[in-house]
Amino acid sequence: MAKRLQGKVAIITGAAQGQGAHEAKAFVAEGAKVMITDVKAEVLDLAKSLGDDARAMIHDVSDEDQWQAVVAAAIDAFGKVDILVNNAGIFSPGPVTETSKATFVAHFNVNQLGTFLGIKSVVPAMKENGGGSIVNISSGAGQRGYPDMVAYQATKYAVTGMTKGLARELAPFGIRVNSIHPGLIETPMIAGPEGKADFMVEIAKTVPLGRIGSTDDVVEPVIYLASDMSGYVTGSEMTMDGGTGL
Repeated sequence: MAKRLQGKVAIITGAAQGQGAHEAKAFVAEGAKVMITDVKAEVLDLAKSLGDDARAMIHDVSDEDQWQAVVAAAIDAFGKVDILVNNAGIFSPGPVTETSKATFVAHFNVNQLGTFLGIKSVVPAMKENGGGSIVNISSGAGQRGYPDMVAYQATKYAVTGMTKGLARELAPFGIRVNSIHPGLIETPMIAGPEGKADFMVEIAKTVPLGRIGSTDDVVEPVIYLASDMSGYVTGSEMTMDGGTGL
């Protein structure tokens, strides 16, 4: 069976753990070469474990100069950039009256500004290639309202909106832009401190399929949107939430 990402070069952010790490492993298994980034040093160990098909950099996605360095390093190592997965994100829930300006700005910097800068940085290389695929990890919280997550939700709606507009803007260059909208997925970002774990359990009670999602539930749709299998798909919102949004 042919590998679905054979010959592709991808940049995946937020790849030190959880969903991003799973995507990195799956991409390599499907024939891609990957540049994986994160603010956490564990991303370097993951790249070593993936062998010659992977490189890694410590990377603050809110820093434009660092984005330029990541793209340049990917091209230097692998010759091009075909795919960007904007996976890096933070999540810190709380009522609006208890959400500080610093918390709101931190969400903006990583979830929203980081996505924008990533797209801006890879587009020249993708234009040179004659096209590419950008997969933005939004959220079910970028499609419908939830209480107690105003900072996170604001940024994820912004990611959804950027996806729509840029899908139209970049289509003439053969660059597809789509968004992924996971529901409750069991990752370290969600299941960390005790308060977040309690929050996750409460939300899980509302899932029609009766379970919390896993990174397996997300990685297949990401591969599909990154690959040529979705060559006629752009501007889409792909939802995997166990029926929560019904």
